[in-house]
Amino acid sequence: MTQKDLKEAFVSNLNGTSLQEVALGTSLSPVCLLNRGLMLILIHQVKGTLPLPLPQISHLLLDFSVLILPLVVSCTVLSDVLHHVIVILIFVSACVFCYIRPSTRHPKTSVNTFLQNHVQFNQVPFVTAFRVFINVKTAISILAVDFSAFPRRYAKTETYGTGVMDFGVGAYVFANGLVCPEARRKNISGSKMNHITKQLVSVWPLVVLGLGRLASVKMTHYHEHVTEYGVHWNFFFTLAVVRVVASMLLAILPVSQAWVLSLVLSGLYQCTLETTGLKAFIMHNNNRDKDFLHANKEGIFSTVGYVAIYMAGVQVGLYVMQLRSHIKEWLKAILSLLLVSFVLYAALYMCQTLVVPVSRRLANLPFCLWSVAQSLFFLSCLGLVDMVLLFSKTISGCHFVPSSWNLHKKHPNSDGKTVVIERFCLVQAVARNQLLFFLLANVMTGLTNSVVDTLHCSSSFSVCVLLIYMFTNCSVTYVLHLCGITVKFW
Repeated sequence: MTQKDLKEAFVSNLNGTSLQEVALGTSLSPVCLLNRGLMLILIHQVKGTLPLPLPQISHLLLDFSVLILPLVVSCTVLSDVLHHVIVILIFVSACVFCYIRPSTRHPKTSVNTFLQNHVQFNQVPFVTAFRVFINVKTAISILAVDFSAFPRRYAKTETYGTGVMDFGVGAYVFANGLVCPEARRKNISGSKMNHITKQLVSVWPLVVLGLGRLASVKMTHYHEHVTEYGVHWNFFFTLAVVRVVASMLLAILPVSQAWVLSLVLSGLYQCTLETTGLKAFIMHNNNRDKDFLHANKEGIFSTVGYVAIYMAGVQVGLYVMQLRSHIKEWLKAILSLLLVSFVLYAALYMCQTLVVPVSRRLANLPFCLWSVAQSLFFLSCLGLVDMVLLFSKTISGCHFVPSSWNLHKKHPNSDGKTVVIERFCLVQAVARNQLLFFLLANVMTGLTNSVVDTLHCSSSFSVCVLLIYMFTNCSVTYVLHLCGITVKFW
């Protein structure tokens, strides 16, 4: 077998892992975010000022060490003791929280008093964190999957199953729907036809990136998993089609009923799979030379499921972006998201028991339910962590932790200090240029595979390569953020 064949075989015919392990893995990022925030509060109390000395470098190193490094080692050398890693990090957070001294200005801040406070509504921090961590986890996984240190159960499944990377695909689409113009209640200017035309034009970067990836893969004979999307199709094309189709549907139907459309689409698609020959065609017809449809059947038909996931994201975005002023209102909203997540998990259990297992390749109904349920669980965990951070900021008198809620009441020079801290925040840096970060990760993945024999690397060397790769991606994005550059040319 050639090196290309070996690498393709290495990521093929896999069955995934359990739902519990995927959920456990997603809880790591919120714990890391909590650790970062509590450490900054503690540093503020010890030093009396933020940012840190040499802020451009020290904040990047702190964020990378606390937010990125644990994600890399937990999906490689520490994957078998992931639960121990999370317990240790929670213990560290608890110790730091207990060590934080109450401010003399807020000596008796109780939970009830805290819940009555107002928060600023410039953006929803846990939504930003959700999108950034999905992007970061995707960037880690697309290269890590080529190393033997990355467990095969985390990789994308062949036919049925729940792999960590399978969730990443669904969550990425969900995250796009979460902050789309319709979810943010942006008014449609002009006729609906003009709006649809604008959406067609707006996805041209994704189409160009998809064509660029297709050309580079074919010209360099880069290894590819054909049953993932097809011969010519790739994830960039899926994102473009989903965006356009969803915009067309939402221009016709009420945006407030996006969840109904999501259920109808995924339900009808599942019925079609079960009652016609479509499932057999996608799974077993290997005559890929016949025409474009046969060559790219997975990518084309799975788009229906991804549109359903996108619509669910739109509905959640509408709910989350509602104007709320009190902390207790936000806490109620976060707990509601967590409750809906549990309900969808129950529906998923019934579907897997009575109908069919999760299949990313088909993007069937169970896959849609799982993607949305897991995304809501992740989103609500980040929201709860943000509540803990806000409470810690309130009792400590430190109001300048980046990517977190701020109280509505003003503090001297608060706006200026907040801008300074957000400027040195890696989360804000990635949020500013998310598509560029994703593109850079894809390019760096190809370059790394061209110079490193990923199949035969030791675990320690694999981790070093992944850390260098992620530090490069983060550094480029961070420097652009420091310079105030947003790479958006469409």
